[in-house]
Amino acid sequence: MTEYGEAAPFEHGMLDVGDGHRVYWEQCGNPDGKPAVVLHGGPGSGCTPLWRRFFDPARYRVLLFDQRGCGRSTPHAGAPEADLSANTTWHLLADIERLREHLGVEKWLVFGGSWGATLGLAYAERHPARVSELVLFSITNTSRAEVRWVTKEMRRFFPGQWARFRAGAPGADEDELAAGYARLLRDPDPAVHEKAAKDWCDWEDTHVSVVSDEHDPRYDDPVFRLCFARLVTHYWSNAAWLEDGALIRDATKLAGIPGVLVHGRLDISGPPDIAYAVAKRWPDAELRFVAEGGHGAGEPGMAELLVAATDRFAGRVDGTRLS
Repeated sequence: MTEYGEAAPFEHGMLDVGDGHRVYWEQCGNPDGKPAVVLHGGPGSGCTPLWRRFFDPARYRVLLFDQRGCGRSTPHAGAPEADLSANTTWHLLADIERLREHLGVEKWLVFGGSWGATLGLAYAERHPARVSELVLFSITNTSRAEVRWVTKEMRRFFPGQWARFRAGAPGADEDELAAGYARLLRDPDPAVHEKAAKDWCDWEDTHVSVVSDEHDPRYDDPVFRLCFARLVTHYWSNAAWLEDGALIRDATKLAGIPGVLVHGRLDISGPPDIAYAVAKRWPDAELRFVAEGGHGAGEPGMAELLVAATDRFAGRVDGTRLS
């Protein structure tokens, strides 16, 4: 099963969500189709046309948006002076609800990966009545243990690269490297924050692309690099403002919501035990491991399972399959 084409938006706009923020959104596919919302990763990656490929444009009405501070949303976190105080998980959850209400959607399928999986779980557990299905991949919870894993314990796999990453924040505690980098990224001196952004994204390139070993060309753009690094370290150093273990504990709230979790067996960035723990607490979840998959929808075998999931749910309305 192959991905669909990148259907052009039939509508787009900017929504004032308060706190001086305006969020870019767009709708693609069929205006009368099944509603779905896409939650991109990062935090700070932004929503690219590639996300449209997972939905049949004849059967879905897909909302894509750039989360606060990134992509086409304003103000942009790539500005070193940008204030991130009104950019938290709770603000993003409120933004999703504002977008749903703005577009007149009663209930929608939630689709997300990596950080978007964390955000999708948090949204669904907070607003289960607004979620028809969940399709998530590269499952993370953005817990303190996961942040420590990526920023410190993963050095056992990449000792040389980690040594360079560690050296980029010389005054920081090894257990708090995300916070150490966040401080450097707030430094008004371009020489300081630009180096920190490159060092952070070099480390991202190392652990995310472990299977394909490909460089992410987005990191060549200094504006994207700074925005991405600032938002990731802001969220990670605060463990996404979530109570430790809450997303797994509260997965029982998803009972009655069908879902598919797709995760790579070789995902070092987000070890598979997180996806397994979520599935154990969520009775209606189907967990699919991809034998040769790493982190991200571009890994071998991931896209096919995600498209199969959205195709399967395309005919469901409030839990009932259409004939």
